[in-house]
Amino acid sequence: MKDFSKLIVSAVVVLNVVFTAAILHVFMRVGSEPTALVAAWFAFTTGELWALAMIKKAKMGGGHDE
Repeated sequence: MKDFSKLIVSAVVVLNVVFTAAILHVFMRVGSEPTALVAAWFAFTTGELWALAMIKKAKMGGGHDE
């Protein structure tokens, strides 16, 4: 699980950088940004990382708040 988690986190970081570069390119060509797409993308990737953290926390035995 540890290697898989690192792979997912690395992939999300790389995809966020690529997405940001693509959005900047679109902005330079068109003159406006797709605000809803940007918000949805970062909400999705943040949610994925949050879910991964919760799974890891539960597997480590710290699944409940004290």
